[in-house]
Amino acid sequence: MTHELDPVLARIADALDRLAPTKAAEPAFATARLFRHDPVTGGFHAAPDYPLPLAALVGVDRQKERFVENLQRFAAGLPYNHALLWGVRGTGKSSLAKAAFMDVSTKSADLKLVEVDRDQVTQLPALFDVLRARSERFVVLCDDLSFEEGADAAKALKSALEGGVSGPPANVLFAATSNRRHLMPRGHQEDRGLVAAAEDAEEEVSVSDRFGLWIGFPPMDQATYLAAVQGYAKRYGLKAADLDRRALQWAQLRGARSGRVAWQFIRDLAGELGKPLPL
Repeated sequence: MTHELDPVLARIADALDRLAPTKAAEPAFATARLFRHDPVTGGFHAAPDYPLPLAALVGVDRQKERFVENLQRFAAGLPYNHALLWGVRGTGKSSLAKAAFMDVSTKSADLKLVEVDRDQVTQLPALFDVLRARSERFVVLCDDLSFEEGADAAKALKSALEGGVSGPPANVLFAATSNRRHLMPRGHQEDRGLVAAAEDAEEEVSVSDRFGLWIGFPPMDQATYLAAVQGYAKRYGLKAADLDRRALQWAQLRGARSGRVAWQFIRDLAGELGKPLPL
């Protein structure tokens, strides 16, 4: 009877093996500087170096100085603060964070950047526990952070930044970009009732207090926008007799002036002139 069951038991064991979650491979942090985290497998996927140099970002000198200073302290093992880069869209928040990291990491070989999706904020406490055990130092970057899922995500982020009874990891700096300083989603509704909605809002707003460093990115004025266009054009050898006029027309069609709009204009101009760009 036992022998008759052996094939059945073997098939059951094989099926269970297939259903079991795949164990994440040991992170190969020595192979790159930038990584994306996969919360499903727990893996870390290497990404190419960010190509835009820090010096190419125009009109955000104060923001660059403050963020780089904090990042250098972290890389050196000195006291630092988690950073929230907030402001209007397209002003270079994410670009500054990655370009600054690339700049500082050239002098700190054990400094790594791990990018996480905003939809995976609830997985941050587990991620921080994994990174805590590593010898490297990590900038964990979450782009366009907001709490569309409500208070659960806010509580998870607070837990990650505070670290529970063991305290926050000393080798992790969390940096987030957001269009809103207090991280609350647009259209925050009271469909759960006034009391519950107020409690959720308080939970979400209180998360921003866990960031010791707030760096604001205001809208670009015309002079700063044109300086960004001119700076990109000079760096990449793009010449046009009517550069400013065309750049302003481009911004008018887009309905905005920002670093992103300036870069998109430069990409269009480079394509027209047949010149390659790094991005």
